[in-house]
Amino acid sequence: MMIVYGIKSCDSVKKATTWLTKNKIKFEFHDYKAEGISETKLKNWSKQVGWEKLLNKKSTTWRDLTGAEQLKVTNEKAAVAVMKEKTSIIKRPLIETNDQVMVVGFNEEEYKKVFKK
Repeated sequence: MMIVYGIKSCDSVKKATTWLTKNKIKFEFHDYKAEGISETKLKNWSKQVGWEKLLNKKSTTWRDLTGAEQLKVTNEKAAVAVMKEKTSIIKRPLIETNDQVMVVGFNEEEYKKVFKK
């Protein structure tokens, strides 16, 4: 089963889920703001796509960190710790199937390629 990870109120997540629904692609939704996310899952994603891609440095959550806190995020361990504590900092949506990351973020052209039938 395909799982879309994100936050319900996020515009990118809304665009992605609307696109998937419109294209009749079935998915489950995991709201990590409400349900949380495991350290194991974050590490698995980091190994697949790199923690740098998962950590959204353009987010308000990142900008709200102090300079000292930002400077500490220099490796996967530090990034995973921040993402687990502040889930809003995770780039979204992240879509996976069978524990394999399919796509991070929303880009309609990429979705057409990844999800073509």
